[in-house]
Amino acid sequence: MTTTTLDTGVADTGAPAPVSFWEAFRFWLKLGFISFGGPAGQIAIMHSELVERRRWISEKRFLHALNYCMLLPGPEAQQLATYIGWLMHRTWGGIIAGGLFILPSLFVLIALSWIYIAFGDVPLVAGLFYGIKPAVTAIVVQATHRIGSRALKNNVLWAIAAAAFVAIFALNVPFPLIVAVAALIGYIGGRISPDKFKSGGGHGKADKSYGAAIIDDNTPTPDHARFKWSGLLTMAVVGGLLWALPMGFLTASYGWEHPLTQMGWFFTKAALMTFGGAYAVLPYVYQGAVGHYGWLTPTQMIDGLALGETTPGPLIMVVTFVGFVGGYVKAVFGPEHLFLAGTVAAVVVTWFTFLPSFIFILAGGPLVESTHNDIKFTAPLTAITGAVVGVILNLALFFGYHVLWPKGFEGGFEWISALIAIGAAVALFRFKANVIHVILACALVGLLIKTVFGA
Repeated sequence: MTTTTLDTGVADTGAPAPVSFWEAFRFWLKLGFISFGGPAGQIAIMHSELVERRRWISEKRFLHALNYCMLLPGPEAQQLATYIGWLMHRTWGGIIAGGLFILPSLFVLIALSWIYIAFGDVPLVAGLFYGIKPAVTAIVVQATHRIGSRALKNNVLWAIAAAAFVAIFALNVPFPLIVAVAALIGYIGGRISPDKFKSGGGHGKADKSYGAAIIDDNTPTPDHARFKWSGLLTMAVVGGLLWALPMGFLTASYGWEHPLTQMGWFFTKAALMTFGGAYAVLPYVYQGAVGHYGWLTPTQMIDGLALGETTPGPLIMVVTFVGFVGGYVKAVFGPEHLFLAGTVAAVVVTWFTFLPSFIFILAGGPLVESTHNDIKFTAPLTAITGAVVGVILNLALFFGYHVLWPKGFEGGFEWISALIAIGAAVALFRFKANVIHVILACALVGLLIKTVFGA
């Protein structure tokens, strides 16, 4: 790693001084610890820090980069950090920016996952999660509404969402197949009726200026960020090796059917399904991790989402919890090494989930930039986003069923959980409350109820 600085290529017109690699390192490390609030909150933090206060990048260039990341599968906030780090300090800048965005969350979630799986039956922990589960149900309902109101702009996209819901709810169609069919519909529809499949217009117009920036509107694109076939091929080969070597090691050491190997393969596929954010891929994770592999239970999946909501980093970091619980429960290193098993599984899952995001930015960023406004590329993504709305609605119903009827329909209705869920929904929809505040308040309510009324 070198301490190179970004050369703007233009005379100083009041822009801040060039930023060293290590100065940027300190900021990305800080960001990793304060990146709460989901993608919207994380992007807002980066905008406030990088555009408004530090002026490392202009408003126009920031939104331009964000729109690239919105076209890719994976967590857009983490990819945006990777992109800006890459633009400023080449490949190592991108790796550091993207890596520090997720590392604090990785360590925090490993610790919380161990506390959860080892002490989950302790009354204090059980009481907290009794209140958290209904809150998560309300949060997923809000996510369905939020994404749907932005994505479903005409009857065609409404129909795609409805068909996706029926496919996964009634027919149990695998999520990747739903995505593939939606992409095909979008590709064909973009040719027949392009107006129906226009993208949502990104994140607004860059009509604000906060003064001259290091990477300003007219700053030439650095040479390393220009598209070259040689650069694309090099990054593709390196990225392929970074995937193939650990996958080959797991297969050779433990066999293809071993839980660690299957986790690597499964979460590689999951990483390519994350169009539309973490909520979009959660049904796929549920189908595989809960339904097919049995790495964790439906209740544990809900609890893991709650932990993901209350820790910094991308929400898709919930997969770290899935990996830890799966490795711990399956005792992949024997009953005497449960914590080690969970930790290794969590690291394996996190590696294979986020590796594609780095490859997409470092290898394909310039290529994606050149195709951003091409309807052939944006129409399939628009259709996929429509399908995602129907899939997330199914997820909301799944969570609601397991929270309100934890023992099945014959086991009785949890009216206290229903009241907590309604209260959380009112706070989210009516008062626009912060997600973390809602989860913490519901956790305290659940603890109080368990303390007063017992289990």
